[in-house]
Amino acid sequence: MSSFPEVAVVGFAQSPQVRETTGTTNGVEMLVPVFQRVLAATGLSRREVGFWCSGSSDYLAGRAFSFVSAVDAIGALPPIAESHVESDAAWALYEAWVKIRTGEVDTALVYGFGKSSAGELRRVLALQLDPYLVAPLWPDSVSIAALQARLGIEAGLWSEKEMAEVAARSRADAAANPNAQLRDPVDPAALLDTPYLADPLRAHDCAPITDGAAAIVLAAGPVARELCERPAWITGLEHRVDSPALGARDLTRAPSAGAAAAAAGIAGVQVAELATPFTSQELLLRRELGLPDDVVINPSGGPLCGNPMFACGLVRIGEAASRVMDGGAERALGHASNGPLLQQNLICVMEGR
Repeated sequence: MSSFPEVAVVGFAQSPQVRETTGTTNGVEMLVPVFQRVLAATGLSRREVGFWCSGSSDYLAGRAFSFVSAVDAIGALPPIAESHVESDAAWALYEAWVKIRTGEVDTALVYGFGKSSAGELRRVLALQLDPYLVAPLWPDSVSIAALQARLGIEAGLWSEKEMAEVAARSRADAAANPNAQLRDPVDPAALLDTPYLADPLRAHDCAPITDGAAAIVLAAGPVARELCERPAWITGLEHRVDSPALGARDLTRAPSAGAAAAAAGIAGVQVAELATPFTSQELLLRRELGLPDDVVINPSGGPLCGNPMFACGLVRIGEAASRVMDGGAERALGHASNGPLLQQNLICVMEGR
């Protein structure tokens, strides 16, 4: 039997996912109310949080060490143990999970934030591409995703009709999510009559520009049971990476996602929250993970209805955990992705007991 403590999600809070906020790019204005809600839900005070870890991007914020300014949302006193990843905050959750598993702390608060409206997101994301051969060409993120979508269509893996059906289902599910940015129902047949953004992608195929923040509280076994009536126990947490070179991999596949899922053990999940900002990527990832038809995909509406950069993956884990904590599911999966076209994939499996 493992001597490492079990870890569970015991609290989750997020800001409304909106097209634009009036706050600064350091995220403080979004984070303060999120921290207040997640701490109130668990009954913890700031002094009782053993470790704080964040995920964000200085490139997106347009300033060096923007995450240091974000610490202002925590407060100057008492002193804290803090860390940061220049990545989606789901990877910060991984760091915090390791911190608890090694016994250094028994509680951690993980948060992520991004103000995508502050710049030209499609151009900013070009900076994650090969800096020698691809990034100097400034191919925008939507056009690159369109290449992937077209490859899948030509290979017979999905169709524009199936992509429109993903968008329509996401909007319908988001109607019950007060934090979602897009909640109006749409007719999939009507969507196919709209113009292309980048053939074969239309506006409904792409996640909207979104400002937002989120926070999750993790706790070790005995503490988790004190803080939450039904903790979402993390039974598997794995991440894998594919080549960043777009020409070195089959863009209709995401082998790292399948490898992470196999290592995490996703059998029996009832709900899957997938960080797929394009309709074609949801169809790709569902196939790569081998999810059966009875698994509910993105019941929150998913990234297609609100995509806060560098918090999206953390939101997916939080939404999946919420289904476990409220008794709606016994076993759920949260997914996060970094890099171009599902290059890096993280899988977090949680269950209720």
